[in-house]
Amino acid sequence: MSANTTPTTRRVRAYFAPVDRASGTPTAFDAAQNGRFALDTPPAPWTDLGWCTGFRRSNVEGTKTGVIALRTGAPALAATQARAAADATVEIQFSTWGKLQLALSCGTQQMNLLASTTAIALQFGSTATSLNVGSATSQFNPGDIVVVDADYTGQTGFIGSGISGAYVRNAADTGGDVNFIRRISLNVARVASVNAAGGTLQLQVPLPAGVPAGGMQLNRVAGFVDREGSSFFQEWSGLFVMDGEQGDRILFHYPRLQAMQGAAEAAETLAAPLERIRLAGVFRALATRDATDGESVLCYRSYLPG
Repeated sequence: MSANTTPTTRRVRAYFAPVDRASGTPTAFDAAQNGRFALDTPPAPWTDLGWCTGFRRSNVEGTKTGVIALRTGAPALAATQARAAADATVEIQFSTWGKLQLALSCGTQQMNLLASTTAIALQFGSTATSLNVGSATSQFNPGDIVVVDADYTGQTGFIGSGISGAYVRNAADTGGDVNFIRRISLNVARVASVNAAGGTLQLQVPLPAGVPAGGMQLNRVAGFVDREGSSFFQEWSGLFVMDGEQGDRILFHYPRLQAMQGAAEAAETLAAPLERIRLAGVFRALATRDATDGESVLCYRSYLPG
């Protein structure tokens, strides 16, 4: 290794991927195979959430509550060390507002404001980027946001296609709303163009859950809402990338992250009286086990030399 290599970077790029809430399985990331991916095209199922500011991570390692000395003899001398506690947190400010940025930073359940409660059935041939809705294309315009998911028919537990958006303990709590899953679903995308002749809606990016399953329907979305103080915790795998000016790269992979504060914003003064409002997220890393040797892990830090 060269002794005069010091990483120098400008910004941090953030990527997130779902955790299987039912099994507790996070999204893995292999820095050896995928660490040099092009920043605009992350490997599936990672989703690019753009450039971020205010990136700061911390842990209790090396403090009195983290690593302690085990002492023996008289006088008591440090014979070895043990880890008494491990706790890691990440702070970041998202530069853009979108469905996933809002869901990640709100610290609770994030819902879709349905513009219409009459769902439209998908027809045969729909894909993750092209939705076949037949003559219903007349109800949509480029730029519209749509949500695609199953009807609610009394399901309990974690629900939502691709990414769990809610946990239902009692079906009666939903009031029998057939659109309930689409209200909480993160399977959302924006319409890029409308092909009236072909009866399809072309999406700007693929649906997070991939090709729609049979029986799924869609609603148009007017916006998003989160309810501060509710009991549901989002959980995601996080990947933060720092590109060095000398061709090197630092990657931080957190297999399991949960927001540890309610919805918060940070204001950045532009030219008075204008302010840019950023979404502020603070996350706690939860432990997982490395399949290599069973060790507990909160974060993987990888360095790829230039």
